[in-house]
Amino acid sequence: MKSPSQDARRYVRLVAIGALVGLAAYWAGARWGPREPTSVGAGLQTAKPGELTADESVNVRIYKQASPAVANIVTRALEYNLFFGPEPVEGAGSGFVIDARGYVVTNFHVVQQAETIEVTLGGDKRRYQARLVGGDARNDIALLKINPSGRTLTALPLGDSGALQVGQRVLAIGNPFGFQSTLTTGVISALGRTVSTGQQTFIDQAIQTDAAINRGNSGGPLLNSRGEVVGINSAIFAPTGTTAGIGFAIPINTAKQIVEDLINEGRVRRAYLGVESITVWPNLAEALDLPVQDGLLVQQVTPNSPAARAGIRGGDRRVVAGLYYLLTGGDIIVALDGEKVSNEFELTIAMNRKRPGDTMKVTLYRGKTKMDVQVTLAER
Repeated sequence: MKSPSQDARRYVRLVAIGALVGLAAYWAGARWGPREPTSVGAGLQTAKPGELTADESVNVRIYKQASPAVANIVTRALEYNLFFGPEPVEGAGSGFVIDARGYVVTNFHVVQQAETIEVTLGGDKRRYQARLVGGDARNDIALLKINPSGRTLTALPLGDSGALQVGQRVLAIGNPFGFQSTLTTGVISALGRTVSTGQQTFIDQAIQTDAAINRGNSGGPLLNSRGEVVGINSAIFAPTGTTAGIGFAIPINTAKQIVEDLINEGRVRRAYLGVESITVWPNLAEALDLPVQDGLLVQQVTPNSPAARAGIRGGDRRVVAGLYYLLTGGDIIVALDGEKVSNEFELTIAMNRKRPGDTMKVTLYRGKTKMDVQVTLAER
């Protein structure tokens, strides 16, 4: 029979062995097995206290480089009330320096009808009086000029909007609601959209972004991760009047040629075809026994225009269609450079992408015969 002291010693040994096994299991699990995070964000790549993450570093670097060149634009104009009394009206927007000589790009609607234009740069906060060099209302682009007065201005480098991809990071700097030099970030949400901004104005091949854009951001730069301008912030889809995560920017490749024209020529060189036409619709096609149910029925061809020199024909018989008089017997344009065209708006977009001297393949019907005509476009 074992004594109580022997039982006690055996119990102590078993407890000690169990403790050692438990410690070994914990150590092995801590080193090789899964374990719970010790804090929120554990297991993720984090910066040391006081340091920036890689993403934050990019944002900070671009903001420091670009913000001195971003302009706060304030305009003043006179409007007349119901009693024909003049009332001063102020407007505001954004812009950016593209040339150290003092050229500033913005949206046309920001400075339209302005009597005075004042520019404050994000760098020195100095106010400059600006003059309007010229603008393109159709593409909503305007070029301003300020006098640097011996100061060295920071100009933003221009990127290539044709190389953008959906999902790419972008940053917007502007003056939403008058808060100067505000940075917002996001990604490119979509590319290649045509966004109508008025009866005759649009953003062709628009850059859609979820970077917050609000009133006052118009005309400011949309930048890529290298700090290059890839777009000009221009419009928002805002059912509530503020940003809804859908903003649109004008591709910088569109702006480059317009700005170059304004600096070198003092005007925008615009290509034109030289036809007046109406949209074909099914009932009209049936009434006139046309070979297609959509397209552009040419009414008149401007003498000595590119269309006239290419042999495109207008109508020669006057008929009544509902409440309208129109000419029939002319060519029906159905495609431009292989892209289907169904209305005047699509014709305008196609011409907007061309330059004087460019050639265009016009696909048309003459009677029941389909043919292609090569046209060399000229300046309007």
